[in-house]
Amino acid sequence: MYFLVDPRGTVNAGYRASFEREGISSFGLLPDEFLNWLRTASSGDLDAIQGFLLGDFEERAKCATLIRKHSRAPIIALADLRSLEETVQLLEAGVDDVLPKPVHVREILARSEAIWRRVNGTVPVPAEESAAGAIASRLKVFHDGRDPEIDGVPLSLPRRERHILEYLVRNRGRRLTKTQVFNVVYGVYSNGVEESVIEGHVSKLRKKLAERLGHDPIEAKRYMGYTYIG
Repeated sequence: MYFLVDPRGTVNAGYRASFEREGISSFGLLPDEFLNWLRTASSGDLDAIQGFLLGDFEERAKCATLIRKHSRAPIIALADLRSLEETVQLLEAGVDDVLPKPVHVREILARSEAIWRRVNGTVPVPAEESAAGAIASRLKVFHDGRDPEIDGVPLSLPRRERHILEYLVRNRGRRLTKTQVFNVVYGVYSNGVEESVIEGHVSKLRKKLAERLGHDPIEAKRYMGYTYIG
């Protein structure tokens, strides 16, 4: 889930629609509302956020500093006008990247993932060192709206299944509960969708991966959740 902060409702709505077209959940608030939310947000809510997108508003440097105290997720600021002084100020406040508008959501996703890998990522296991590494080298995910590839051939997936796979791969070896997966894919504040839908998505995803890899790379344990084991 991506969190959008901008004083203009039309901007928030526009980016929410763009994220939705890529199968990515998002939620938008006005700056004052967001600061109040951030001070009281639970760890579960914060864990579901894959990136913060800050529009153009007066207190966004302060907002970025406060975000960084609560979360390690990437923070990207959008600039209506290029300003060297403001860019430096934002980077010093904790913003990871400043992008001039207009910018496509897929570029935001790609930059956010690059930031995430640099800050939180681990060195992949070389293929020659383990069977898991060999499978990991066959499967490639992009985190920018493109379908994953297995042995260099695209594997066409529905948007939700693709997003689940990206989330599991990013957290390889870590047990993720159904609630965690749901919150990332559908958003913490989604309405009208039951968590049980995740079971169906994961089941279909596992079958498709097993058919192409000859092995199921996702370990599922009832009541415990899912682990990408490669």
